[in-house]
Parts: sequence; C-alpha cells; structure tokens
Amino acid sequence: MHPTKHPTAIKFCGFTQADDIQAAVALGVDAVGLVFYPPSPRAVTVEQGAILARLVPPFVSVVALVVNIPEQELVYLSHHVGFDIVQFHGDESALACQLMANRVGKRWIKALRVRENDTAETIAAQIAEYHAYGASAILLDAYHADQFGGTGQVFDWGKLPQTLDIPIILAGGLTAENVAKAIAQTRVYGVDVSGGIEYAKGQKDRVKMRAFVQTVRAANF
Repeated sequence: MHPTKHPTAIKFCGFTQADDIQAAVALGVDAVGLVFYPPSPRAVTVEQGAILARLVPPFVSVVALVVNIPEQELVYLSHHVGFDIVQFHGDESALACQLMANRVGKRWIKALRVRENDTAETIAAQIAEYHAYGASAILLDAYHADQFGGTGQVFDWGKLPQTLDIPIILAGGLTAENVAKAIAQTRVYGVDVSGGIEYAKGQKDRVKMRAFVQTVRAANF
C-alpha cells in the first residue's frame, strides 16, 4: 500500500452547514467535501456550495463530489463554486474523468466501490486504468447496489493491493472507533468520513469530529 510518510490526510465529506465546516477547519482537516448529487441526503445546491466553499481558508482543499454529472453541468459548477478537486463518484470511465477534469482545469479523484467478488488484482487493475488517465488519487468505498457512497458500510480492507504508485483514500463506514485499525492495516494516504461524524445526515457532530481527528493523528505516532 502507499506508505504513510506523513500524517494521514483527513477528508470530512457531506457538509451542508456553515458552522460545521468552520468546526472542521478549526480541527485541522485537510479537505472538506461538498456533495453535488441531488438524490443524496447530503446534497447542496450550487448556490449553497458557493457559500460554503468561501468559508474554507487557503491550504484546505474543497472537493466537489459529483455522480455521473453531464459535462456542461460540471462547467457551470466550476464557474460558480470555488472548489479545488473533482471527486467522480459514479460510473464515469477513466477517459470521461480525464476529459471533464481537463475541461474545468481541476485535479481529480475517482471513487471505486469495492464489491464482494473483487480481489486485490481486480481492484489494482481498475486503479491502474484511472491512474493512467491522470487521477490524483483513488478513493475506495464500499459497494451498494442503490447508493453511490455514504452507505456507512465497511468493506474488506484485506482486499487492498499492497503496492501502488498512486495515493489511496479509504472510505466506507469509518468512525473514531475503527479508523486507527484501518490506518494500521492499510497504510493509506488518507481517510474520508461522512456518516461516522454525524448525528443526522448532513449534520455533523462536534464530539465525533474531534474524536476522529485525534484518533487519526495519534495513529501516526
């Protein structure tokens, strides 16, 4: 796996409230994620996203999570919301990700949903394809037939390939209670959490956020 040569990067995702973003930034997270996928209970509009993104200071990345978004909608989003990275979280091909990210001039991450029948070899093959087309990182999440992420489910971390040349971000059912074990087992570049720091969908819990950050930081020493 990608060796941990620095503190594990932390991304909090699914923000809908200004005070939640401010609290996350105060805790020192590396990235905040905004969901631009209307069916999601954590979705925000372009107008809401623009307001939330302006609350994020320099050197903290704003990640725009999109699912099978048409190119023109992504262009519109990029013109109105100050995000830094696109997270393609749907069924987008490697070529489609590359073309759309180039169109808006942004770095990009591809989320891959790990299925029960996936193996380290099948996952590595998917990662290699997206890496070849310019992905900055790959996010691995649990597969759900009806949901594109945000399921709160953990997949088998033992399936992660051991040698990769691209940063891997681990998602899916992470909490302050299991993230230290996840980091120790996988040595991923970063971790991504949404439901594990909430008291309701899109509503962040201050105690859970703080505990998650403290646990991740402690796991690196």
